[in-house]
Amino acid sequence: MAKDRQLPDVQATQPDVSVGLSHVGVTGVEKLVTLDRSGERPIVLTAEFEVYVDLPRERKGIDMSRNMAVIDETLETAVEEPAYRVEDVCGEAADRLLAKHDYTSRAVVSMEATYMMQEETPASERPTQGTVDIVASATAREGAETREEVGARVTGMTVCPCSQQMMSARAEEKLAALGVDEDDVTEFLREVPQAGHSQRGHATLTVETAGAPGVNLMDLAEIARDAMSARIYNFAKRPDEDHMTYAAHANARFVEDCVRAMAEDVVGAYDDLADDTVVTMRQSNDESIHQHNAHAERVAEFGDLRAEVRESSE
Repeated sequence: MAKDRQLPDVQATQPDVSVGLSHVGVTGVEKLVTLDRSGERPIVLTAEFEVYVDLPRERKGIDMSRNMAVIDETLETAVEEPAYRVEDVCGEAADRLLAKHDYTSRAVVSMEATYMMQEETPASERPTQGTVDIVASATAREGAETREEVGARVTGMTVCPCSQQMMSARAEEKLAALGVDEDDVTEFLREVPQAGHSQRGHATLTVETAGAPGVNLMDLAEIARDAMSARIYNFAKRPDEDHMTYAAHANARFVEDCVRAMAEDVVGAYDDLADDTVVTMRQSNDESIHQHNAHAERVAEFGDLRAEVRESSE
């Protein structure tokens, strides 16, 4: 009987160019993740994972085909038991990957999933469903505590304060020309927000720390939604459309204002987070009167962010 032929381990050989790589792995790995909830039905998510390890300069590759079995096994083990937090799933997978790759010093696992939530329209109070994009990741390093990140990406509506002010000035001039009393003009403009160009906004808020961040995922989603001019809904009757339009124009915000609102609210909600906790706040707006889009973001350690927010409120 012929012996099994030993195949060469090309990946373990010296590369032609000896340069280390920071991320080598696989993307688009889909798994079901079950999140337990106390006293409620569990949440089942279809999550998409990205899995990476770093590669030293003396090694050609990570044995992609053979190690895919290791990666798949690692993710299966990490998701087979119900969890309470998505960041724990990533953390468990990152720890296992680091332990199984003797040539690497860092493993990174990230995931995204869409969560369908039940909500109610703001004026007609009709039941509807909304979506939150859940984002989570974990980084395991040799000799260090695994850092986990969790957060949400949501959509909303913003109105430009600059264009609104220009329309308010136009309305003020016209009302004055019609002989309307100045006090009445002031009251009218205060009670009836003027037009401003609006856009759909995309807010992202994540929190990262050593170990589990200790934040509530849906609280982060609520903070991100409220940072924009107004919330939007999948289903809306005319009273709901009126409510959203008025609310947005009564709370006009630049893209920068949205990020600062997230900063203020996350500090208010989680004042006890460790100083070295990393908070990422990102806002991108699909402009309606420009071909470009607007973007603002801040990545900061929580201690610095807390100090800035407190100073601005004094």
